[in-house]
Amino acid sequence: MGKLLSLNLGRARASAHTDIGRTAIDKRPARGSVAVAAPGPRGTAGSSGSGIAGDEVCDHRFHGGDDQAVYAYGREELDLWQRELGRELANGVFGENLTTLGVATSDALIGERWRIGPQVVLEVCATRIPCRTFAGWLEERGWMKRFTQRALPGAYLRVITPGEITAGDEVTVLSRPDHALTSGMVFRALTLEPDLLPLLLDVRELGAHQREHAAQRLRR
Repeated sequence: MGKLLSLNLGRARASAHTDIGRTAIDKRPARGSVAVAAPGPRGTAGSSGSGIAGDEVCDHRFHGGDDQAVYAYGREELDLWQRELGRELANGVFGENLTTLGVATSDALIGERWRIGPQVVLEVCATRIPCRTFAGWLEERGWMKRFTQRALPGAYLRVITPGEITAGDEVTVLSRPDHALTSGMVFRALTLEPDLLPLLLDVRELGAHQREHAAQRLRR
């Protein structure tokens, strides 16, 4: 059993590091309870993009939607980066909605289900791939290469049961599938270890965009 240390929301702000000129990667801890619900498929009319009420998604071409409804990153992993970079990293600084403690995020199995608080159930379904917005936001030289080599991507989750959550809620792993594919393995397959790509094709819980991307790369 783990803990939700903070629930983080982002508002759109101007950015020179994104094609559309704005980003909501700057996420800050929210106060009180916040509603969680499936936002709908990526890019559909009326979809907020985020599964967290009050959280914005700016570039709907590549972010948001049901398979990227909620992004989680472990405080343990932030602490590792904090020591390596020699700077303080606050909860939410990686653009994560959920900063957790005592919960495997990068090592979470695709299809693993978490209950947060008394109501909400989420399912791990995709990995994070770093982009230039992330690099520009952190202002660390060679950041995309460093992040990729470390292969600690956190995890994206879809909403199975909506409800409300708040900082301090318990996070319980309800179930795990019988395969071994983790968010970190998906990340490695899609970046530096293409030999792992075949493992992505048969895991139905993996988000369609990343499963299809793996299939396209294998066809090439």
